[in-house]
Amino acid sequence: MSAHVVVRSGAGPAAEPVRQLERSGVATVHEAMGRTGLLGTQVRPRQVGASVAGRAVTVSCQPGDNLMLHAAVEQCRAGDVVVVATTSPSTDGMFGDLLAVSLMARGVRGLVSDAGVRDVAALRAMGFPVWSRAVSARGTVKATPGSVNVPVVCGGGLVRPGDVVVADDDGVVVVPLGREAEVARRAREREEAEVAKREALRSGVLGLDMYGLRPLLEHLGVTYVDADE
Repeated sequence: MSAHVVVRSGAGPAAEPVRQLERSGVATVHEAMGRTGLLGTQVRPRQVGASVAGRAVTVSCQPGDNLMLHAAVEQCRAGDVVVVATTSPSTDGMFGDLLAVSLMARGVRGLVSDAGVRDVAALRAMGFPVWSRAVSARGTVKATPGSVNVPVVCGGGLVRPGDVVVADDDGVVVVPLGREAEVARRAREREEAEVAKREALRSGVLGLDMYGLRPLLEHLGVTYVDADE
């Protein structure tokens, strides 16, 4: 098999768990998955208030070259999230408003990139959310082969084609394909448990007491002293 491939695949998660994961959000999903799956903080939201979840279409590109991003568009379907990685570190602006128009025509929800994006104001105006390592006006060429729908490392995290990508103001978390229903259930359970906690905190209960932390402080040798008047 060629070292450079475009894998045609329909594999992906069921719709309802994906909707639940998006409702729960990155922080809750990360906790529900045992504090795993979070991409590094270098992959940051480039807008405020956007949240998406969808099937990962992965793209492996050479730095400074977005040829395979164009090849990836054809493999996208409604509800997908495109995940871009480069074979060595890059901050070039390899994605902008024209590619966003093309992805939106396919129903893609957003893009996560371990490289750079540009045309950020236009992307915000279009309502196409991106999470990226950098913002850079430096453009790219279309000359070097790569691959689509192969495992990639983005933001220090492994992303496989078909995984569920959840992204919002808190960052990006990846749920492995096959675990989405379990993680969605755990996330919903966490949310339900937090309702009572939120009400208790609102009524004035201290976290020290709600979580039973006073014995832990004592065990760790933390003591209370009165300040001299």
